[in-house]
Amino acid sequence: MQNPVVNVMIKAARQAGTVLLRHMSKLDSLNVFEKGRQDYASEVDSLAETEIIRELRRAYPDFAILAEESGAMGKGRQTFVIDPLDGTSNFLRGFPHFCVSIALVENGEPTDGVIFDPLRNELFTASRGAGALLNDKKIRVGERKDLSGSMLITGFPPRERPRLGPQLDTIRGLLGEAEDFRRTGSAALDLAYVATGRADAYFEAGVKAWDIAAGMLLVREAGGRVCDFRGRGEQLLNGGQMVAGNIKIADALQKAIVQSGYAASFN
Repeated sequence: MQNPVVNVMIKAARQAGTVLLRHMSKLDSLNVFEKGRQDYASEVDSLAETEIIRELRRAYPDFAILAEESGAMGKGRQTFVIDPLDGTSNFLRGFPHFCVSIALVENGEPTDGVIFDPLRNELFTASRGAGALLNDKKIRVGERKDLSGSMLITGFPPRERPRLGPQLDTIRGLLGEAEDFRRTGSAALDLAYVATGRADAYFEAGVKAWDIAAGMLLVREAGGRVCDFRGRGEQLLNGGQMVAGNIKIADALQKAIVQSGYAASFN
């Protein structure tokens, strides 16, 4: 049996997913605006977010909300953290890789999370202490023992381009051992894929709470580790950095980020 709050989050995520799919056939007519340099959103983001908030508030009117498009609403011990469309650039180009991400956060730590990929009908869920699921089946992080032959994921957010040099130095060093890198355009799905063993590890800077809250809980509940570039594992939602993988891979990746000088570029 799912936690009751997770059932509500699932319903909200599925409704938002329906909004996304309904608009995929009319991408050319969408109103698109630039929130920041090369950081885009559309009316679909807002429409999906409205559906999520309506459903969550119907069941939990006293919980606070932090949503990518609407910002912070209300105050309380528990906060729903919402990304109605993670992978907006993919969506706007018709690139089939995006999702809905919803987390419940208490005292700065996620307690429940849902990531829904409407194109593949893949539903990732997790609750603290109860494990992680993909379409109701238990998932675990991969078992790779070191970086040799690993499949890694990263991202290149526009706001982090001033640190691109150190990041590329890190990637260059890692490719001496890793099999390959992926850059998918959806941090939430990146973390979900690490949780289910499709990728061995992920790292990225410039991420926001709504990008990572649900995914970091998935990785933890799937037996993995999440930390920042310095190896700190607590209060990550406002830090803007994420390293995730099984315990051995995450540790090796975090140390590689330090050794390359990438971590020091944030000093």
